[in-house]
Amino acid sequence: MRNFGALGMMAVSLLLGLAAVVVAAKWINSRVNVDASRVVVADREIHIGTRLSADLLRTIDWPSGNLPDGAFHDSSLLAGRVARVNLQRGEPLLESKLAPEGTAGGLSGVIADGKRAITVRVNDVVGVAGFALPGSLVDILVNTRDDSKRPISKIVLEKILVLAIAQDLARDETKPRVVNAVTLEVTPEQAERLDLARSVGSLSLVLRNQIDRSLGATQGVRTRDLLGDEVVAEPEQVKKPVVYRRAAVPAPSVEIIRGLHKSNTR
Repeated sequence: MRNFGALGMMAVSLLLGLAAVVVAAKWINSRVNVDASRVVVADREIHIGTRLSADLLRTIDWPSGNLPDGAFHDSSLLAGRVARVNLQRGEPLLESKLAPEGTAGGLSGVIADGKRAITVRVNDVVGVAGFALPGSLVDILVNTRDDSKRPISKIVLEKILVLAIAQDLARDETKPRVVNAVTLEVTPEQAERLDLARSVGSLSLVLRNQIDRSLGATQGVRTRDLLGDEVVAEPEQVKKPVVYRRAAVPAPSVEIIRGLHKSNTR
């Protein structure tokens, strides 16, 4: 009887195991047989402004029910297009991430409609010690003199996008670079203000938070604001002209003798 009981337990175990295998196989098949479409993705890291070619792209299966908007199914349709943003390996190519058709590669392909690119010279301090990278937002200050010929520092432009540092469009937040030129994306009006600002004084960049949309409406800072109202610049000492006076010279006198009388006249 004991043998029959053990055999029965073994048979039940086998049946349960077979049932588990069948259920697992059905689940796997249901996952594998998901309706999929072909989507073009980046085969390697692609930097902003890069002109696309076949060796930079590949096609993979993507669930049809979860296709991203603007995805491409044929890599041949992307030949010659220009990346408007940095793309990571395996990232889908979307229309929103590409410059319009016919756009040349490089910097001109990433400038937004209605905007302009202008380059300003900086140094290691003015350039925010190398942390102003492509994609960063900065404010621009000018240090000059006001109408009274007194020093003033004033923010002239805010939330300006950095397009490139030196001649590099690539963005790598782990590698700050000290450069001598920064290219900024501005409107035509902002380009005029910036060109005038750099002609009348020295420029500085102020790095700002990407999600900070507040405006810094200030009146600028002058020397008296920095050091206090009691500090007043002394006017320059004006030297008075030296006036030389001639010493008085006595007029000549004539002695006149008339008989016994004598007199002097001048």
